[in-house]
Amino acid sequence: FMSVSARNQLTGVIASLSEGAVNDEIEIQLNGGGKLVAVVTQSSSHTLGLTLGKEVTALIKASWVLLATPDSDLLFSARNQFSGTITSLEKGAINATVAIKTDAGLVLTAVITNDSVDDMALASGSPIIALVKASSVILAVKKS
Repeated sequence: FMSVSARNQLTGVIASLSEGAVNDEIEIQLNGGGKLVAVVTQSSSHTLGLTLGKEVTALIKASWVLLATPDSDLLFSARNQFSGTITSLEKGAINATVAIKTDAGLVLTAVITNDSVDDMALASGSPIIALVKASSVILAVKKS
């Protein structure tokens, strides 16, 4: 892992890159299984030298991972939706840290309020959907 504060650090290679007028959409084939979509500015894309097959690390702050229960009866606009299971849940004074293992085998960490944990009746073993907006994914590459 890199020495950055983001709890979720997912490595993979760029599987597709769609250039837009302002932003580029980057699809990453993750080493741990599954795919992740990131949206970055064209200038960031050029600065990082993003090209097909390039190895990248996706950084996602735990507080940017939203959780939904599979029975929520809602459709979400978030590009990245990972079904999985809560593997651990630790309540603090105000927030809870939730560890999730996705069906694809990824491990994600979310930080949500204790009220949300209670309202959603979450517990270790609960099925869960982790949602991450494509614009909340920060991409990093090794310095050359």
